[in-house]
Amino acid sequence: MEKQLDSLLKKREKSEFVLGLGYGNSPAYGKKTQTYETPIVMKPFLSPTVSYFHKTGLYANVSSYYLFQSIGKPWFEWDLSVGYDYSKNRKFLTGISYTKYIFTDSVDIPVTPINNELFAYFYYRDWWLQPGVSLDLGWGSTQEKIAGGRLSRNISGKDFNIVTVVRHPFIFIDVLKHDDAILLTPSVGLTMGTANYYSNLKSFQYISRSPKLHWEWSDTRPPEDIQRAFLSKKTATGFEMRALDLTLNASYMLGNVTISPSYTIFKPFQGEEKQLTGYFTARLGYTFK
Repeated sequence: MEKQLDSLLKKREKSEFVLGLGYGNSPAYGKKTQTYETPIVMKPFLSPTVSYFHKTGLYANVSSYYLFQSIGKPWFEWDLSVGYDYSKNRKFLTGISYTKYIFTDSVDIPVTPINNELFAYFYYRDWWLQPGVSLDLGWGSTQEKIAGGRLSRNISGKDFNIVTVVRHPFIFIDVLKHDDAILLTPSVGLTMGTANYYSNLKSFQYISRSPKLHWEWSDTRPPEDIQRAFLSKKTATGFEMRALDLTLNASYMLGNVTISPSYTIFKPFQGEEKQLTGYFTARLGYTFK
């Protein structure tokens, strides 16, 4: 959002560091003793971020996550990202990024094999309504301990999603004082793809996930009741329409400070929870120019 506003206002290109602090929600276990029926709830987190944007469009950032109401370790994740954004053309925006997810051994967060993400996007902005599309591929593997740590299983797999979006940015200059700016961008998006694993993929962070797949026992086989519990969860989703969402992104810039709240209402088409749901995120950033 901040880079788009810079481009639309035709600000001078320069390299810069950005310190950020984000707020959001993450899927987490709702109680300490985990069973096969342990509920998954959304718990709030804070996410400090350090980013470097080069004037050529290359960037890199490091993020960590602190979970509130945690049962175990509150610092549960680190993200390492590199990417490239191209915004020099008046008619379109495009970019690509790679993210490595590093998860701590936290009892709060569901285990996922998705620890790599390749993300690409394109927006055509020469029309009043700007159409866009993004491609999101996640893959990886991990080991999950069960039965009190006595047994473990290896899980590996991937998820792929396509998101189509239509949006229009509204720009307001000198709103509260001279040289400030507000960018409001309402958008409608349709997410299509798979959702076999819990993950942080950009394409479906808020969509109900499906059970995990591709497991194999690395120790002795567990009792029959445990085997049945896992076998009952071994179902693939296939490539489907996942959800329709309406999002309002906002960004207020004043000097070196940027405040970026966002609110999304979405309707899942798959999973157990299909009712209309909303969630809020926010980010505070300070730019060293």
